[in-house]
Amino acid sequence: MKAVLPALCAAILFPAAAIAAEPVLPTIDGPDPFQWLEAVDGPRALAWVKAQNEKALARLTGDPRYPALLAEARAIFTAEDRIATPAFRAGGVDNLWQDAEHPHGLWRHASRDSYLAGAPDWRVLIDVDALGQAEGRNWFFHGADCRKPDEAVCLVDLSDGGGDAVEVREFDTRSGAFVDGGFHLPEGKQSAAWLDADTLLVAREWTPGEVTESGYAYVLKELKRSGETRELFRGEKTDVSVSPIVLRGEGGRAEAVIARRGITFYESDFMLLTPEGPQRIPLPKKAEYEAYVDGQAVFSLQEAFGDLPQGALVAFDLAALKAAPAAAKAQAIFAPGPRQAVQTAGATDGKLIVALLEDVKGAVDVWDFEDGRWTSARLPLPADANITLTDLASEDDALFVKVESFLEPTSLWFADASAMSAKVARELPARFDASTHLVEQFWAASSDGTQIPYFVVRPKAAALDGQIPTLMYGYGGFEIAKPPIYMPEAGKLWMEKGGAYVIANIRGGGEFGPAWHQSVLREKRQLAFDDFAAVARDLFARQITSPEHLGIYGRSNGGVLTSVSMTQHPELWNAVVIESPLIDMLRYHRLPAGASWIGEYGDPEVPEDRAFIARYSAYQNLKPGVDYPEPYITTNTRDDRVHPGHARKFAAALEAMGSPYIYFENTFGGHANDADPELNAQRWARHYVYLMQKLMD
Repeated sequence: MKAVLPALCAAILFPAAAIAAEPVLPTIDGPDPFQWLEAVDGPRALAWVKAQNEKALARLTGDPRYPALLAEARAIFTAEDRIATPAFRAGGVDNLWQDAEHPHGLWRHASRDSYLAGAPDWRVLIDVDALGQAEGRNWFFHGADCRKPDEAVCLVDLSDGGGDAVEVREFDTRSGAFVDGGFHLPEGKQSAAWLDADTLLVAREWTPGEVTESGYAYVLKELKRSGETRELFRGEKTDVSVSPIVLRGEGGRAEAVIARRGITFYESDFMLLTPEGPQRIPLPKKAEYEAYVDGQAVFSLQEAFGDLPQGALVAFDLAALKAAPAAAKAQAIFAPGPRQAVQTAGATDGKLIVALLEDVKGAVDVWDFEDGRWTSARLPLPADANITLTDLASEDDALFVKVESFLEPTSLWFADASAMSAKVARELPARFDASTHLVEQFWAASSDGTQIPYFVVRPKAAALDGQIPTLMYGYGGFEIAKPPIYMPEAGKLWMEKGGAYVIANIRGGGEFGPAWHQSVLREKRQLAFDDFAAVARDLFARQITSPEHLGIYGRSNGGVLTSVSMTQHPELWNAVVIESPLIDMLRYHRLPAGASWIGEYGDPEVPEDRAFIARYSAYQNLKPGVDYPEPYITTNTRDDRVHPGHARKFAAALEAMGSPYIYFENTFGGHANDADPELNAQRWARHYVYLMQKLMD
């Protein structure tokens, strides 16, 4: 009783003190007070989301700058003079065209000659909006796999709501209709490929619960048009996924089938399916399939293998592989230098096409295989630009590539890999006045002395006095490089208004190959966060900006980066955009698709892993009384890749502490958040209103 009396007296004398209480916050070892927000469509969770959205919209769309920013963004995303990105098919090109009247898109086809002449004779194959309206579904087009050699009949992937799960239907592009009684796979996270006209190779959830802990298929079957199935390969429930790869030769004929067994996100077994059963191809666990050309199956190595170095491209002769899989030897094609990285590789009819980064700038090499030797030549494309493979033809050696940089509008080039020629096929008109800005590349020393490259796009006329409003972007994961790109929305909505833009090429990406990525995996993850902070401090040292005027943006894995940066270094930034994020790193593996990323972050179920994850996981490292910058946290209800619970719970924890934040959750669109041009315009207008409020006002 003696212990109770002082508390009662305090309640009588100081009623406000009696009401106030320490907030219940997530801890490393305790219960999760906001786990109820993981119920994606739970009534209580959705009511919370609705209330948060109302507050966010009042703050952001109520800003007098919002209507103008929205109009500018809408004009960019629905412009009729956008480049209609082509995909080779059936002697012509396909394109998914989205505009104000067709926000979900028209899947259409034109002849190659008409497209290259600048007057494409488009024929609509599927009006995705009309199909959704007719069927009462919120359809998004997620691509098509068309049967070779004529590529007239396709397996079309449709997503209801924009998530990764798709329904697969057989579609005849000649009649413009779905095939009556044709192949039809119900919605799921699945992969399907043609074997022949009456046979598919399908990895999916064949019986309820027959998926991995990551939510993907691990049983591959042959599916006949009659409905008959035959199991070809079965992985383990602890794997990430299993998917089919068909190696096609002359006339599109299937010459071999490989089952890719993803053991972890970065470790795989490639199993050649033979009459005697699956035979493992002799590769290291960290390798990826790239292409098949001239009887050669091409792989990239993410780790050294015998005398084959990390980052190399190698090839197996298919005939030798079939004859004796275990004894087959890989031949080296190309080994990148210390400042190079293979970005992507693919095949035309007779060439291997390799897109490279050299000092975070792009190039494309064409490789030939003759008389048992590989030789290469470089395509004549612009230097000092980012170059990406758009699509490769299978009927000849044509390809499309996109060339872009921060201040030069994107151009689409048509190249002939046989003639080693390239010409501009399309040019995007300038979407903003780039004459006011300049581009610089600098290097910052991280905590361990490693030099981290970064690009700055800043106003030429602005004084270097630390006052430039600056947005810094980072990703730093999954070996995904972030080279310079043309960003119309950033140029128009931010740079034209006097802002600077920075890309920090921190470790974890693929800017310098697998080693750059692997240097910050698992227990070394803190180095990626240190890299990001080091770039910020270098910006301050160069007087480009200051903490008051520096904001950061990251999405998905970048949401790990920005949420951790906010909690570890609240003093370095005044704005933090956290989009579609992972944040609760002690529970990420228990949420859909999360278990697939254990190879990147570690396993919270393993005590040693849990210890190093707990040191940085932003959700558990929020501390009352700290002056955090007010973040803008945003996600999507229908994101079935990165669970919306991450963003919801982080906002709820900030709310419990009384720390300022803005939270907005879109109701459809999936993880990419950019499937609908109108919603995408609204998204970016909200982003830049927030950034202006924090960094310019």
